[in-house]
Amino acid sequence: MGFPPRELRDLQLRVCAEQQTPEWKSRYAVRSDVEGTVNEFAHGHGMRRCRYRGQGKAHIQHVLTAIAVNIERLSGLPPAEDAPAPRRPTAFQNYLDQRELPRPKSWRTLGT
Repeated sequence: MGFPPRELRDLQLRVCAEQQTPEWKSRYAVRSDVEGTVNEFAHGHGMRRCRYRGQGKAHIQHVLTAIAVNIERLSGLPPAEDAPAPRRPTAFQNYLDQRELPRPKSWRTLGT
């Protein structure tokens, strides 16, 4: 068992006292949020090792993985309470409705 030099002990006591202040705790709260994200990125998605060689390819891998993580997080959010108001029918749709003609399906909704 050893005892640290007096200067080191005083420094440790001063830093420990500083960590009890509200300012330090608010700064550390931001850091702890970031640390969780970095931990998820490194351990949850295997980013300790790059799949490709070269700084450019590694950068692209990190950017695409970050995009995937953000999409994954956004998909877990609950839907917004306020649904957007439906759009008003176009003049062509009003014309079809007045003559009781079926509206053609949109190419966007053909697969659903």
